[in-house]
Amino acid sequence: MALLPYALTRPFLFGMDPETAHELTIASLARTQGSALRWAYSSARVDDPIELAGLTFPNRVGLAAGLDKNARCIDGLGAMGFGFVEVGTVTPLAQPGNPKPRMFRLPQAKALINRLGFNNDGLAAFVQNVKRSSLYQRSLAGRAGVHPMLLGLNIGKNAATPIERATDDYLTCLDGVYPYADYVTVNISSPNTKNLRSLQSDAALDALLGAISERREQLSQQHGKRSPIFLKIAPDLDGDQVSVIAQTLKRYGTSSSGKVNNTWGVIATNTTLSRDAVKGMPHAEEAGGLSGAPVLAMSNKVVGQLRAALGKSFPIMGAGGIMSAQDAVSKIKAGADVVQIYTGLIYSGPELVKNAANLIKKSF
Repeated sequence: MALLPYALTRPFLFGMDPETAHELTIASLARTQGSALRWAYSSARVDDPIELAGLTFPNRVGLAAGLDKNARCIDGLGAMGFGFVEVGTVTPLAQPGNPKPRMFRLPQAKALINRLGFNNDGLAAFVQNVKRSSLYQRSLAGRAGVHPMLLGLNIGKNAATPIERATDDYLTCLDGVYPYADYVTVNISSPNTKNLRSLQSDAALDALLGAISERREQLSQQHGKRSPIFLKIAPDLDGDQVSVIAQTLKRYGTSSSGKVNNTWGVIATNTTLSRDAVKGMPHAEEAGGLSGAPVLAMSNKVVGQLRAALGKSFPIMGAGGIMSAQDAVSKIKAGADVVQIYTGLIYSGPELVKNAANLIKKSF
């Protein structure tokens, strides 16, 4: 059980520039995750296992990518009780991201805007951090436990790579992370890398998924495991666009008889470009992706559309706008199998993980 209530820590963090607070949090987690100080934010993991995409998730609440871009804090984040943790987005080469300031809080709306732009230390450093984690070391030793926390590794393209060569970057990252990932996420929905969302269109998406599927076949033979791949999409999609993505996913994620093959899944959703819910608020017009409470309804709508199009068995992770345990339940009701949080963790603290996992367990 956590020794330090987040309510005492939040005013201190919210008194800082958002990115400074973020960097301090990551540095603190990295420093303390292997020590007794970890108990300041630790919580027992709720045991509520679910089979999804050929994996056993110990509970249905995970961390979304973006908080730990360089995989520095896998063990510290895992100590908070998550059933699964996703780190990244990582790109082949290190890159600084967009100019600062590039993170903004909108407390009135329980929201954030960021335009970080895939700032990270690059693939080589990312993989070394994963390999140093206790989670990975325990898996090597065969001591992971009955329902071990799962690890998702999120991949993207470098900003300098032309969109026509984006597939090359994704394949490079897939090669690098595949041996260490329980699942891999292909991020084509960040609004902060130029033209990235164009990969969600019909022909571009089909070409990308085809190339990744082919490479995954080679990697599965090489490493003796077939890790599922999740596609992360945007909330700013109309019904026709969601339908195109669903049909493309079904071509790769189901057999000729229509049976789900557990090789592909989808994460709905990333941040939004819409500002309808925050008009007139300070920082509302800053460029970047909006996350937090205003995204919940948009994300749930896309989750529902995907579930209707993909059928009851296709793996769907729901992300976006989960600020309370009730929000997490609403996303499962919308059609998600499991959920991910990020901005809710910043506003509500680690207690949200346990509360959400417990309420989901009681509700389903």
